[in-house]
Amino acid sequence: MSWAVAVSHVDQAPAEIERSDQRASGSIGLAGGRNAEGDGCPLGGSSGVGLFGADESQGHAEAEAVIDEDGHGEAEDNPDGMARVYVSPEIEGWTLVIGPWCDPCNSDRSDEVLRLCVNLSSRYGAAQAYYFGTQNDGSGWLIAEHGAVVRRYCETGEVDDGVLTLGKPLVQEQAERERLGLPPAWDQNARNDDAEEEWKWRAFDMAPEIASALGISPLTLTAAMRVRGVGVLAETPVLVH
Repeated sequence: MSWAVAVSHVDQAPAEIERSDQRASGSIGLAGGRNAEGDGCPLGGSSGVGLFGADESQGHAEAEAVIDEDGHGEAEDNPDGMARVYVSPEIEGWTLVIGPWCDPCNSDRSDEVLRLCVNLSSRYGAAQAYYFGTQNDGSGWLIAEHGAVVRRYCETGEVDDGVLTLGKPLVQEQAERERLGLPPAWDQNARNDDAEEEWKWRAFDMAPEIASALGISPLTLTAAMRVRGVGVLAETPVLVH
């Protein structure tokens, strides 16, 4: 799955998450997923099509099921899973956007996802995007703070992974590499060295851990978390062919 999060300690939504009451109460417009192999998510413009209740962990599970069906069911109106995302209420000060539209590692979406996260972080202080393949398909993370990219790193087994790398390794990356007996920083030209294989396999599973360490992960939501507002399913501005 893929998701994006942004700090939301303000009442006014950013331009990329424009509220609209014309179609559904509390609906949120987006600006900004992954293909059928995974989910993605930064943020764009359109109407909410569903609301979920106060138990956000249950609401997220329901929304994820819908998005997963979109991505794998070859729906006539959403064949690649990009047509809609789930926008959460504010959870512990963060808002999540979940769906194949937010993937920071997708070659077709990576530039737009980066732009959206940078813009959101400029307004809110921090914005992040993640990809996590729940069937051992790898991980990716994009961290932006105060209008600048801190880190983008993808380890999904694709040939373009190294090209997408930006910034210095996060503290979490460095600590894990040291635990594996590897230098905390490394040359991207050495990605295919035998000594890096163990790191690559470890990095495949790290997106949820990094998300939890730096903010919030949709995989660890609980009923005890502070929630404000409601979640919606929203159409994305991506054209479906």
